[in-house]
Amino acid sequence: MRQFIKEHAGDNPERLLLGASRYPGIDVPFAVEQLVARRQIREKLPSWAANDALAFPSIIAAEQCSSEQTARYKQRLIGHAACLCDLTGGLGIDSLAFSGKARKVIYIEKQGSYCSAARHNFQALGAGNIEVWQGEAALLLHRLTAADGIDVFYIDPARRGEGNKRVFALHDCEPDLPGLLPALTERAPRVIAKLSPMADIRQTLELLPGVCEVHVLSVRNDCKEIVFVIARPETASPLPVTCINYTAEGKEETFTFTLETEKQLEITYANQVQAWLYEPNVSLLKAGAFKSVTLLGVSKLHPHSHLYTSDRPVAAFPGRIFCAEETLPFNNALCKTLARTLPQANITVRNFPLSVEELRKRTGIKDGGDTYLFATTLQGERKALIKCRKAPVRPSGKE
Repeated sequence: MRQFIKEHAGDNPERLLLGASRYPGIDVPFAVEQLVARRQIREKLPSWAANDALAFPSIIAAEQCSSEQTARYKQRLIGHAACLCDLTGGLGIDSLAFSGKARKVIYIEKQGSYCSAARHNFQALGAGNIEVWQGEAALLLHRLTAADGIDVFYIDPARRGEGNKRVFALHDCEPDLPGLLPALTERAPRVIAKLSPMADIRQTLELLPGVCEVHVLSVRNDCKEIVFVIARPETASPLPVTCINYTAEGKEETFTFTLETEKQLEITYANQVQAWLYEPNVSLLKAGAFKSVTLLGVSKLHPHSHLYTSDRPVAAFPGRIFCAEETLPFNNALCKTLARTLPQANITVRNFPLSVEELRKRTGIKDGGDTYLFATTLQGERKALIKCRKAPVRPSGKE
């Protein structure tokens, strides 16, 4: 089977299924499921995709699992001596990452096929400190005793209900984390919850008492998950929110702030675009650190534009950095003539009345090239186009 999957890795899955009779002795539907699952994980699980000894219980398991980068990040949130219980095992990416640091991991999953695949994969990967338990997480809690010494519960509630329909309310996810939380905090001093990137952070905090940390994780500027760390006893200290983005080059952009600081901070807005322009990464935007990021030494262009500027480069800024070349007041006359001098550009709109497509239609500017054009609103509600070039390297902070 492994050889068949390797030989047909690039084949069309539908054609393989239609021609299943050509391969006697091969479970072609299973092989096709493995092929498709492996294609799903090429980017987010490169080491798993390269290992032909691993099995995948379903395509959806490959679609919904954590990436290797986000799993490794969450490993930081536990101690070396911890015993961790993963209540929603799934494909086992997070359990495996935790096992690299924890003394012991208990993987719980209600689907038998997932448990069988997990046992096989953990053995193939040499993870000997993971126990696999099959069953409903809420029902298996009573099996955990003081002897198990659980230090951390990890939970990733399924966001699909009956008929595989997507659900959004936290109470509708499986398991019901707010309902289960008292039982978890009674049995362990720490709970780590991975939630949807669509989750509203402030609303979720109202549903989950005891949250002491929030981590917003993105890969290549695509928000993947929001992690809430709940501790017992509850702490009254300011709640830190850490924004993480892994760039295409594998670098980690990090910014931490508190919701209290964001609420109380008074900032001064820039009257004009200066030498450098900054576009925050998606983790920072999701977390809502719109004012706190100015503490790095940048000024915001407008309360609702979420673009920043400075006269000196700020290398630590969590996002894209541009050299601002020209600020053009937006008007009909500009739309008619701009394409003559700027036939091609990468356009972004921030707090602007036109979409990218509408702006291209109005100006005739084609996509691509080395020039970046930000359509936005400045102080005084002035509409403008900011012509930039991407900084070739992270600026040093020196002129």
